[in-house]
Amino acid sequence: DMLGEGEQLPGFTLLVLAISDAIKNNVLAVIGGAVAFFVVFKLIINKTKFGRFVWDKFLLIMPALGPLVKKVAIARFSRTLGTLISSGVPILQALNIVKETAGNVHLTIAIEKVYDAVKEGETIVKPLEGSGIFPPMVVSMIDIGEETGALPEMLVKVADVYEEEVDNAVSALTSLLEPVMIVFLAVIVGSIVIAMFLPLIAMMDKLGS
Repeated sequence: DMLGEGEQLPGFTLLVLAISDAIKNNVLAVIGGAVAFFVVFKLIINKTKFGRFVWDKFLLIMPALGPLVKKVAIARFSRTLGTLISSGVPILQALNIVKETAGNVHLTIAIEKVYDAVKEGETIVKPLEGSGIFPPMVVSMIDIGEETGALPEMLVKVADVYEEEVDNAVSALTSLLEPVMIVFLAVIVGSIVIAMFLPLIAMMDKLGS
């Protein structure tokens, strides 16, 4: 009406209005769908081995957060195993305890292979190296610790290094989150403002001509 009989609102304004109407008219369906998706997703992950296997693999390889998840897993493994062995717990029993607290099925599989290797009188290095989770530096440090009889101390040292890296990575991600949120909100607010002003600009152009 503001633009006159037969005149249409600008395309961008129509798009913003359509999105607004869709959200307003389907808000309950969107919320219900999101809740249902979350519940089904959690059930698949928690109740099926395949779902858990795929999800844990995704956590390890996903962009940005994957390396952080891997560092947390390595730090937890090293800290727990090093503390247990230095406290006098036999290594096989310690590996069983660590396996239960691994938190990732792929790390659990790697620990099971380490357990089998130690049970057969082999070193723990080869299974760790073959897991694809532990970086060469960690494998080398554990190898040196095993050869020199200082495995608990070396595991604790690995845990210290990776816990510090995790803290630094979390701080970096947190510092990035604020500007990302500001940009996101700026885009939304800016889009609404532009959608409001485009009809006014079109009307002024029409009056001027």
